[in-house]
Amino acid sequence: MEGEGKREERKWAITWEGFVQELKKAGYLAAPMVAVSVLQYLLQVVSVIIVGHLGALALSSAAIATSITNVTGFSLLSGMAGGLETLAGQAYGAKQYQKLGTYTYSAIISLIIMCPPICVLWIFIGKLLPLLGQDTSISQEACKYSMWLIPALFGGAVLKPLTRYLQTQSVILPMLITSSFILCFHTISCWTLVYKLQLGQKGAAIAYSLSTWLNVILLGLYVKFSSACEKTRAPLSREALYGIREFFQLGVPSAIMVCLKWWSMELLILLSGLFKNPKLETSVLSICLTISTLHFTIPYGFGAAARFHGIFVVHEYRMN
Repeated sequence: MEGEGKREERKWAITWEGFVQELKKAGYLAAPMVAVSVLQYLLQVVSVIIVGHLGALALSSAAIATSITNVTGFSLLSGMAGGLETLAGQAYGAKQYQKLGTYTYSAIISLIIMCPPICVLWIFIGKLLPLLGQDTSISQEACKYSMWLIPALFGGAVLKPLTRYLQTQSVILPMLITSSFILCFHTISCWTLVYKLQLGQKGAAIAYSLSTWLNVILLGLYVKFSSACEKTRAPLSREALYGIREFFQLGVPSAIMVCLKWWSMELLILLSGLFKNPKLETSVLSICLTISTLHFTIPYGFGAAARFHGIFVVHEYRMN
């Protein structure tokens, strides 16, 4: 009995020690991932804050436009990019490093293909929103805002796969640095375009598009010249086109899961436009949801870290 007790105590010690070690590894990935998620979302928060000083009409139209573009565009890109996580994890865990780069090209091409139909929808938002019961003046201003977000849509089609590409390799620090720099750039450029150049609310949309593409450029340069991505860099080839079908097979289910959760929140902003005082109601609700959504980016960072930490666990197991 005494020997069994010692074995149980030793087994518990080993289990607890392993748990602490895994917790440290996960925390090492989670902390910067949480910071990256929060910094990226703060771009929208800054836009809402700056536009909010222009008045109820500007804030409500920007809120409606942000809601529509998230529902019909950015949420789809984020969901579809989730399919790359599975493909990238399999390739990296199997030490097929070149496939990781090829799959990333497939994801970028696939998401860019999705952008033109979405752009057509955004162009006609000014005519579609009144059919849904939205205020005409808000709809027209929302259309202008959404049209200036079209460059950000194409930038997101490149940025989201690029982010997954780096996450798979646990290359988090460059994203943390670039996200911090982009937030500072966006704050300054948004304030300059909205107030100094007197572009109004569309200045915030232009600043968001510029920030998105600047982020793409910075991360693209890092991928091209950094030794950390030397193994996974792959030339653009026909294999990237062949992988589009496989990407869609995984990306579509992922997009459905992400979009259903995302749409449930954005739908509240659209419904607020049906009240008697849509400018006030939409403005207030957009501020509340923007703040509450900011809190959700924290567990998202932990979830992303947990997913990619699992990749390294499998990778280490196969090596041993």
